[in-house]
Amino acid sequence: MSKAEQRDRMQNGAGFIAALDQSGGSTPKALALYGVDASEYGSEEEMFDEIQKMRARIILADAFTKDKVIGAILFERTLGETIEGKGVADYLWQNKGIVPFLKIDKGLADQENGVQMMKPIPGLAETLAQYPNVFGTKERSVIHEANAEGIAAVVAQQFDVARTVIAAGMVPIVEPEVNIHSETKAEAEEMLKAEITKQLDRLEEGQEVMLKLTIPTEANLYDALAEHPRVLRVVALSGGYSTDDACEKLSRNGKMIASFSRALTEGLSKQQSDAEFNAAVATNIDKIYAASV
Repeated sequence: MSKAEQRDRMQNGAGFIAALDQSGGSTPKALALYGVDASEYGSEEEMFDEIQKMRARIILADAFTKDKVIGAILFERTLGETIEGKGVADYLWQNKGIVPFLKIDKGLADQENGVQMMKPIPGLAETLAQYPNVFGTKERSVIHEANAEGIAAVVAQQFDVARTVIAAGMVPIVEPEVNIHSETKAEAEEMLKAEITKQLDRLEEGQEVMLKLTIPTEANLYDALAEHPRVLRVVALSGGYSTDDACEKLSRNGKMIASFSRALTEGLSKQQSDAEFNAAVATNIDKIYAASV
């Protein structure tokens, strides 16, 4: 695996990053939308088995190719699974030409100062050392209101974690999500941009991050971040918008590409035939790709 080749794909590739990283908290909801009722699994193990089958089905879909999907974010348990007898990260890169990322956060702390910080991530350096075949990571926190102290704390924490990831030879996707329902969303985004810029300016030459941000209220707000020499790429999260809404909003932002989760899986169902499922995946991928390029 060539990290240089993967880096070039992340910086210059046309397409989007698929977020297939639903974890413990978000899995039941994702499965319910997929047509799997909670009564169909009796344990956490069975629940994760169901979500892995869904992810494998998406990855194996005909339309899920490097032509439109340049990367995929995976939950750690997914990396321990196999597709067609090969580890998922290796399968994505070797068979599909899609760059693998690992979701590393352990969920959100309780809200304080209008934000939710990441919970501690114990043993992070040791975890990262286990995945030399993974290009980067993703770590999420959430901003609920335009609180300067809270936003500064969220961004500082994100970049502290980012430095650990960079030290492991990986590229972190810094994800301080702004809640799309926030009454002070636009103001929060201005504060967020300023804090991210401060932290980027403190990175040393050769240290790079990617940014995963909520589609901003003001189109192209994050262009300057995309052009920063320490930023490999700026990607957008769908944040609860429908696929069509997310794509329409993203298309107004010329320097962002998509990294959608719920919008990618919208309309998919366990009950669909393979032909129906593949057609639905292709429809979503085409929409998200068009909005990204």
